[in-house]
Amino acid sequence: MFQPAIPLSGYGGWKVLQSTYSSQLETFANSPSVSNDREYFAEKFSKPVALEDFLSDRRLLRVSLTAFDLGGEEWKGGFIRKVVEEAADPESTFLKRLNNTEYTNFSKAFPLQDGKIALSAQAVTEIGDKFETASFREAVGDVDESMRISLNYQAKIGNIASSGASEEAILYRILGNVPVKTMLETALNLPGEMGKLPVERQASVLKEQLQSKLGINDVSELANPDKIDEAIQRFHAMESINNGPSPTTPGYAALTLLRGGDGFGAQASENLFLSLLR
Repeated sequence: MFQPAIPLSGYGGWKVLQSTYSSQLETFANSPSVSNDREYFAEKFSKPVALEDFLSDRRLLRVSLTAFDLGGEEWKGGFIRKVVEEAADPESTFLKRLNNTEYTNFSKAFPLQDGKIALSAQAVTEIGDKFETASFREAVGDVDESMRISLNYQAKIGNIASSGASEEAILYRILGNVPVKTMLETALNLPGEMGKLPVERQASVLKEQLQSKLGINDVSELANPDKIDEAIQRFHAMESINNGPSPTTPGYAALTLLRGGDGFGAQASENLFLSLLR
């Protein structure tokens, strides 16, 4: 199985991953396990699939869910059935109340009609592409979890922030999306206890910190490519500070020497490390 190459940690590693992303994704997609799964999905949906068959085929369900970052939830057969069936009911408010972007997108991609799911050739191709990129993000996470979080944020924040929804709705969607929320919590140095606050207060704190730390006055600005990169850069800087420098951190050798003596205390060492991150 192809393993993504990430030779550095932190923001430096992120830039390397970005510069090699296309070539690494192509190699990953051509690996036997990934290409075989995609071919299996395409063959199964070359004709309509009964909902019962869809839910009972664990391999088909795994590929389908993974494409929408729901991999590992194949065991939720009853819940997935409800998602698909409720999406087919124009009177249902279930998905709106669920407020889960991934499951909403999943239900739209697998429309149920007369007990069967039928996909066009274009839809099969698009879902296959999503499966490859989502699987690649998972593989990246097996090497470096912070890189997976960054890729997920990069892939999702644009759709959330530029959805045209109200500012309040966007903030709630951010809080309801675990990868995006995790990234911003670290980037903005939000306390872990924030999750215990009422969601209205969480949204208010998030908005305040986006303005304070990233200079964002309207949350839709999070979709701006420069702001996406700024948030990711800040995320990796905070990760480095919280976890301490590693041997791949720029200036690590100098910091190690300083910590070993020469009259430098912990605060002086930390100040040097912070200056190296700037």
